[in-house]
Amino acid sequence: MKKIDVANAETLKRMLSGDPVLVDCIPAGEAIPALEKGLILHSGPPIGWDRMCGPMRGAVTGIAVFEGWASDLGDAEKKAAGGQFRFEPNHHHGAVGPMTGMTTLSQPLLVVENRTFGNRAYCAINEGLGKVMRFGGNDAEVLGRLAWLRDELGPALGRALRDMGGIPLKVLISRGLSMGDEMHQRNIACSSLLLRLLAPVLARTTTDAKVLERCLDFIGRNDQFFLNVGMAMGKSITDPARGIEGSSIVTAMCRNGTDFGIRVSGTGDQWFTAPVEMPVGLYFPGFSEKDANPDMGDSAIVETVGLGGFAMAAAPAVVGFVGAGPASEAANFTRLMGEIAVGINPEWTIPSLDYAGVPTGIDIRRVVDTQIAPTINTGIAHRQPGVGQVGAGVVKAPMGCFEAALVAFAETMGVR
Repeated sequence: MKKIDVANAETLKRMLSGDPVLVDCIPAGEAIPALEKGLILHSGPPIGWDRMCGPMRGAVTGIAVFEGWASDLGDAEKKAAGGQFRFEPNHHHGAVGPMTGMTTLSQPLLVVENRTFGNRAYCAINEGLGKVMRFGGNDAEVLGRLAWLRDELGPALGRALRDMGGIPLKVLISRGLSMGDEMHQRNIACSSLLLRLLAPVLARTTTDAKVLERCLDFIGRNDQFFLNVGMAMGKSITDPARGIEGSSIVTAMCRNGTDFGIRVSGTGDQWFTAPVEMPVGLYFPGFSEKDANPDMGDSAIVETVGLGGFAMAAAPAVVGFVGAGPASEAANFTRLMGEIAVGINPEWTIPSLDYAGVPTGIDIRRVVDTQIAPTINTGIAHRQPGVGQVGAGVVKAPMGCFEAALVAFAETMGVR
């Protein structure tokens, strides 16, 4: 239908014309006024304590202790089961979060401003590798790291970003794609480029040499540091594309370890959900698929804007890392995703594909017609709370989300 084509062209135009700039790092309570004591934002579509998976529950209890809302993990679990905490998706508040996606009052949030449309999006700072809250970790080491992010790194990043007037992200991602990143499982290049820009300003704006050393060391050793920046960027790009009548383009994909959810521009903020799938990938020594939790996280927002699994051709090293086949298969992933996208991003190109742009704008009609589900690069969490990451892999978005969305979309178009 011509009306759909016109609406999709407008949606794609808004996504491609966005100008995302990393401008600040501020406390979550300042960024999101609705946050209050006892409110916990999480990844994925809406879910309550009774249906949460193990790592999600582990993160909830950990963040409750961190915020001082519970005396210990046991107390936090009792309070969560007793309804003393409220749970809402990050996406309902202009935010995103990796894996479990915990966002609460005192955490520092990276701020990305889309200067074309004036909207802002938020994401917590990447915690680094090992046992971390995003994978359900909740012991003293995890909470101590969160406190350091709140007390030292977050304020230092905020001072630096405000001093330098922000960091434009589109050109940085373009360079990262040419250096082997796809912006989901591989962020080494963009993390390094970001640190190169931040380092001299951090040195100028951080008066304590020990604090500066810790900040630079943490960012420098964290190959995934840019992931959370990229997630906030993706959210800032897709939010202005919401609510376009007649558009069949996906504006959000996310998962909470139980459900996978999508939003579509033409159906507004309605969620379409289906049971989340299990990732297929490689496991750390001592772990196997028996230990794995179903997929989770808001990080699929990067695939929603054409990165991650859609840009796999830029990062052949990732294919082997996630167990998706030989490096030569990388280009095939990107070509396949092109079958379900309405266009390409001419600013984000892939050298190995003769500088073709990444596929952008997932069309629910094409997904259902072709039965090609979006490919998402992902980490794998242990199914039990408190353990953390056990591997990495790829996962397919469940077809049920797109089928349900297409039915609802057809109704908005007067088709029953």
